[in-house]
Amino acid sequence: MSHPACFIIGAGPFFGLVTRPAPGDLILAADGGWQHCEKAGIRPDLLMGDFDSLTEIPQTVPRLTFPVEKDDTDTMLAIKYGLEQGCKTFHLYGGTGGRMDHTLANLQSLAYLAQRGARGFLYDETYTSTALWNDTLTLPARQEGIFSLFCLGPEAHGVSIRGGQYSLEGADLSPFFPLGVSNHFQGQPVEIEVTDGCLLICWQNT
Repeated sequence: MSHPACFIIGAGPFFGLVTRPAPGDLILAADGGWQHCEKAGIRPDLLMGDFDSLTEIPQTVPRLTFPVEKDDTDTMLAIKYGLEQGCKTFHLYGGTGGRMDHTLANLQSLAYLAQRGARGFLYDETYTSTALWNDTLTLPARQEGIFSLFCLGPEAHGVSIRGGQYSLEGADLSPFFPLGVSNHFQGQPVEIEVTDGCLLICWQNT
């Protein structure tokens, strides 16, 4: 049985849910993310990880235990599990604002999902991030607010921005220069396209 969306709650700082799970969505608590689930009033379908962030492991939730020494982070373990269950949309919480290395790993995880035909959204206190791989994304119209985009991986080609304060059409973006930082909504939808490569796109939550 596939699920409409997968919610992954990590152990990093938690700022509440921008989007809440709907009936049938898959909810995964990655290690200490179990405590955030309790705070948000949601019950995970599965608790998974090496459990180095929990002082007490709950016995009332199904769980998968992994060794501390492993290649995948707890969040990546949850992402792979969600993909195996047929999920195409992922909402990641508790994945930013704590350790910088884990934040960067979770941003890379968005690209991992994009390469596999899925879409991931990573939420922190003020921004939502996603990755775009050889695809087009439309951000809903807003009267104000900032959005930025960055090249993830090799140089991205055919990058276009339509509807923002600053436009691009068929441009190349390099991972070595932040050309796409601090664009602005102008009261209309913003269309972002990349024909060859991967982009990280960030925009303000409110």
